[in-house]
Amino acid sequence: MHYCDVLLGIGVRFDDRVTNSDTSKFCPDATILHVDIDPASISKTVAADVPIVGSVTAVLEEMIDCLEQAQQACDAEALETWWQQIAKWREKDSLGVTPHTNGVIKPQQVVQAVHRITKGDAYISTDVGQHQMFAAQYYGFDKPRRWINSGGLGTMGFGFPAAMGVQLAFPDAISVCITGEGSFQMNLQEFATCMQYNLPVKIICLNNQSLGMVRQWQDMQYGGRYSHSTYAESLPDFVKLAEAYGHVGIRVENLSELDSKLEEAFALKDRLVFVDVMVDPEEHVYPMAIKGGAMKDMILSKTERT
Repeated sequence: MHYCDVLLGIGVRFDDRVTNSDTSKFCPDATILHVDIDPASISKTVAADVPIVGSVTAVLEEMIDCLEQAQQACDAEALETWWQQIAKWREKDSLGVTPHTNGVIKPQQVVQAVHRITKGDAYISTDVGQHQMFAAQYYGFDKPRRWINSGGLGTMGFGFPAAMGVQLAFPDAISVCITGEGSFQMNLQEFATCMQYNLPVKIICLNNQSLGMVRQWQDMQYGGRYSHSTYAESLPDFVKLAEAYGHVGIRVENLSELDSKLEEAFALKDRLVFVDVMVDPEEHVYPMAIKGGAMKDMILSKTERT
């Protein structure tokens, strides 16, 4: 994105998580088109070169008409150098997973296993935090409208009710909530609603016994001085909690049992199953933006930067 020559923003707010606070470093060479139904939202944070006021549906329909009338084919040769540059960036892989040798489970492995077992055919909802990023990066979505997420609104507690809504709308679908132990406790009372309406949602909890995203920032920018981000001693037994509401609870503590227990959970097609997966609390999610940097300035691992 940093090196693009045209940026089309549709209904976006260009918040600091996207621009990284210093807007002068955000897509410096791009012509920015900003579409929004609210004129006050255009150029509020990032100056738009082409402001377009209107509903997304109407604007996109007109843009498609213009493109069809232009009848301009893509110049593959002109794009070759761009593809070569993309290939160089891809050589820096921040999404590789090196398994532990002692059976400790990495959160990435859980999401990859869910993808394998569901054959990529599930609707995935999440809450907010590291698990949200891991789900987005490692599920391998290839079907439209399968990613149910509150995005930049940062809504802890969104994932479980969203998965319930999907299950009500598509009774025969596989509806999965990938969550963390922190977010899940925001709306766990919906266990009762699922029992009342017989909603066989599958809940995969990446339990790292901490608010992982907060802890990660405290690890990387505050020397590991944790403040209000870890709470291992005060967490409930989620398996017993699920069972108390009449549902199925399964705990996974070793990589060797991950696939078999997930298969057991998804085989129970008419039951809500809560899978409490104990994952490595030290695992970070990457890439990570560098405070005050540009989009091209990222942390790729604990030892590598772009």
